[in-house]
Amino acid sequence: MNSTSSTAPISTHPAYTLWQLVLYFLRLGALGFGGPVALVGYMHRDLVERHGWITESDYKEGLALAQLAPGPMAAQTAIYLGYVHYRTLGATLVGLAFVLPSFLMVVALGWAYQRFGGLQWMQAVFYGVGAAVVGIIAISAHKLTIKSVGKDKLLWAIYLTLVTVTVVTESEIAWLFLAAGVLGWFWHAPPKWLGRGNLNAVAAAQLPTASSLLAGLDLSLLSQIGIFFAKAGAFVFGSGLAIVPFLYGGVVTEYHWLNDKQFVDAVAVAMITPGPVVITVGFIGYLVAGLPGACIAALATFLPCYLFTVLPAPYFKKYGKLPGVVAFVNGITAAAVGAITGSVIVIAKRSLIDVPTVLLALGTILLLWRFKKLQEPVIVVGAAAIGLLLYPLLHH
Repeated sequence: MNSTSSTAPISTHPAYTLWQLVLYFLRLGALGFGGPVALVGYMHRDLVERHGWITESDYKEGLALAQLAPGPMAAQTAIYLGYVHYRTLGATLVGLAFVLPSFLMVVALGWAYQRFGGLQWMQAVFYGVGAAVVGIIAISAHKLTIKSVGKDKLLWAIYLTLVTVTVVTESEIAWLFLAAGVLGWFWHAPPKWLGRGNLNAVAAAQLPTASSLLAGLDLSLLSQIGIFFAKAGAFVFGSGLAIVPFLYGGVVTEYHWLNDKQFVDAVAVAMITPGPVVITVGFIGYLVAGLPGACIAALATFLPCYLFTVLPAPYFKKYGKLPGVVAFVNGITAAAVGAITGSVIVIAKRSLIDVPTVLLALGTILLLWRFKKLQEPVIVVGAAAIGLLLYPLLHH
């Protein structure tokens, strides 16, 4: 499927229809548990390895762009993969298909939460599901590491550095991804000249200032929701739960839309529902302003990440095969996979709280290792059932 010329379009003869791709992402959005780490792993397993619809280089470019730009990693990777052969229409339909199922789920949960006064069963479900998710993510991270890092010593150094930093800081530091790309570029394909990046750096430095000006305006509730969640989508780097501290600062501390318990429940909803973790913004928006609040919060969060993916995508496609760009992308990919692997350890520290959860995580790893075709949703449902049975016995 790869073309011999770096300038020839690879989109002339895709091995799949746009409808097939949209249906795949609709299913992934409805059944893909495990957060961004697992979701990008599923995309690689299904679209690159199993079906051969997307090439390894296209997948790496998508993952690298998702790490470079702010916003949710899994959604941006999905949007880019939709762009590869079907351009803007593919990116748009894939993005909608990926986000819509989980959005409908969190809106339904928001309605139930308000109607019945909280979701007491959520802790029990997350007790089991959280442990199983650690196993699912560990398998995905292992496969991505083997495939993306290979035997390159520099990439291993970048990878191990990001694993360590992620574990120690329990966060993803955006500039390290960029530094990893530049290091890979300079090491494997040294440029003959430098200095084109100054304008972007100046623009990026102005973004927080612009966002703080917007925050000071006196607007209606829905307008405030739209602007706040647009900032969340536009200015927060890192994947999945990286957005949580930003959301807490605005939703609980600044605007007082939710209290601490409601916010923790919102994060739990993100963890026990499939699809992108960031979709918890729909749950928060529903609690604050009903269905209009949910729609505006989700649209405002995902629109920036859509634009940050689609607008640079043509340049990634046009120049993506140049040696310097390949080296840059490989460096960022190694950093991204390192951060993903580190996040497995971070999530494990929070989810594996006793012997049953440790056994559940290990059991998940063994099952997925032994039975390659075992579907993750089956494991998640089983883990939820175990949680509902064990949690009341162990914690009451």
